[in-house]
Amino acid sequence: MTVDPAVLAAVASPRRREILRLTWDAECQAGQIHRAMPDVTFGAVSLQLRALVEAGLLDVRSDGRCRYYRARPRVLGALAPMLEQMWGDALWRLRLQAELEESRRGPRPSSRRPVPRTRRKGQTP
Repeated sequence: MTVDPAVLAAVASPRRREILRLTWDAECQAGQIHRAMPDVTFGAVSLQLRALVEAGLLDVRSDGRCRYYRARPRVLGALAPMLEQMWGDALWRLRLQAELEESRRGPRPSSRRPVPRTRRKGQTP
C-alpha cells in the first residue's frame, strides 16, 4: 500500500481527521464545520480546510458566498476503511477528544463555577 506523503501529513492532524469525518457522507459548509469545533477560530478551521483541499482530500464547491466541502474517500485508498472503522470506535472518540484538547491553543475555558453570594443578616432578597 503506497500513500502519497501529502495525504499522510494531512490525516496526521486530529482536527483534519475530524473535518474528514464531518464531510465523509455529506457536503458541509465551512460554518457548519466551525460550529462542530467551537474551541477553535474560524480562521483556524479555514487553514485546516485549505490543507485538506491542497492534499486532494476535500472537494470544494462555491455557491455565492458559501463554500461547501465534501471528503474524497477514494484518494485515501486503503486508509479510508481504517478511518471509517476508527470513527465508529468509542475509544477512538475519547482519544480524539484528548488530542483535540492537547492541541488547543489559547486560554483554557474556566472550570470554576461562580460562588453564590450569601445574604447578610437583615438583608431582604
